Amino acid sequence: MTLSWPLPVFVLFALALPFARRALRHRRARQTAEGLSPVLDSCRQLLVLAINLQQHRGLSSAWLSGDASFLPRLREKQKQIEALLPPLMQAARSEAGRYAPCFVGNDIALFAFRWRNLVDTLKGKSAEQSIAEHSHMIGLVLDWLAALGEARIEPLAAGTGHIGRARNFAYRLPALAEALGQARAIGTGVAARRGCSPVARVRLMFLIGRAEALLEQATQASDGGEYAQRVRSSLQLMARTVRTSMLLSDGVRVSPDEYFAVVTQVIDAVIAWVEHSGLLLQPWAATKSGHMAIAAP
Repeated sequence: MTLSWPLPVFVLFALALPFARRALRHRRARQTAEGLSPVLDSCRQLLVLAINLQQHRGLSSAWLSGDASFLPRLREKQKQIEALLPPLMQAARSEAGRYAPCFVGNDIALFAFRWRNLVDTLKGKSAEQSIAEHSHMIGLVLDWLAALGEARIEPLAAGTGHIGRARNFAYRLPALAEALGQARAIGTGVAARRGCSPVARVRLMFLIGRAEALLEQATQASDGGEYAQRVRSSLQLMARTVRTSMLLSDGVRVSPDEYFAVVTQVIDAVIAWVEHSGLLLQPWAATKSGHMAIAAP
């Protein structure tokens, strides 16, 4: 015998189906928002750490190259970085509870050990050694940030038109800031020594070219607007300063403080863009205390 639903029951089911689907979409959207918030917070913590390490690298380069006036700012920056590590450890422990964690508590513990060893031994290093060690540590932080973007943010942004913005937030713009940060460290040392070696010359030109290429890639995501224009303008000023005041045959004609400030202006513009991208990824984050407090050097 064939069973069939009474007509009224079938009609009620057909009427209820669209509402059930809508409720499911709303629930998934709510889960997405709840899942994205802690990830974006972790990304911000990593980015704040990277930016402060970049500042410490630049200050160290000037100090190790002979400009003692950078020492007070260097010590203050060390305190600021040390204060960032405990909250990051909490974020790592939270991430460790997820499937295929991007970083865990042991990663942060080892990182903290390396950081403190760098501070303790900094006085005995050359500017070049300092830049290399700082850059390695910053690379680790940016790797964790990029991994979070790829594993946590991009899947949630799929199908929403935010993929380009997600990559800007977690990879392209942090990579742009790092290229600029390396150029700040190298150039500040050049300005402190009042002379540019052939190696530093090649490296500075390479980093400017890389920054320009990363800027073009980030601009293609169409989420920058005035932020992208601010970066472009300040990057052009930086490139002009390098080419006309540091690489000419008549010597270096810019002070370490002046050069540091010029490049910091570009990096600050990049970080403002990163913040903007993060808020666009999660509009409701604008009502929270989600802005990144980048401490001034």
